[in-house]
Amino acid sequence: MVEVMTGFREELVSLLPRLRRFALATTNSRHEADDLLQAAVERALRHETSWQQGTRLDSWMFKIMQSVWLDELRAHRRRTEPLDDIVNLAGEDGRDSMTHQLQFAEAHAALQALPDEQRAVIALVVLDGMSYQQTADALNIPVGTVMSRLARGRAILASRLGADAKLKIAKT
Repeated sequence: MVEVMTGFREELVSLLPRLRRFALATTNSRHEADDLLQAAVERALRHETSWQQGTRLDSWMFKIMQSVWLDELRAHRRRTEPLDDIVNLAGEDGRDSMTHQLQFAEAHAALQALPDEQRAVIALVVLDGMSYQQTADALNIPVGTVMSRLARGRAILASRLGADAKLKIAKT
């Protein structure tokens, strides 16, 4: 049993970067993302005996994160702090830095304007590179729902980001 728990914790630690990306896409705030990640990991560690070895820990963690976030929203404890300092571009040409920052801000704003369901699917498929089936499993929804939310989300992002973005979004 100790060996199983050690494997659980090692796998959980290896998932932290992916979980943090998902938290950032979900919350629109570095501080809230950190709080969400911490609360989800804490809940997972408290209930690690309920995780079944041989099942996907990432899917289990994404479900926990969604549950924790929905609990936060329902309790109206959501703080709104802008996501800033994501890209540190020190030492680059100022014009390029400003262009990248503006493009990032525009893309970030467009992503955050999506409905929660579409943003979660975009975060998992486009940002995290999960397959449709993995995303469906992680969010506990049918694959067809993943596909339709992804298509609607991509269309909205493309319309908000302009014609150049349409090709980039479609290719991811």
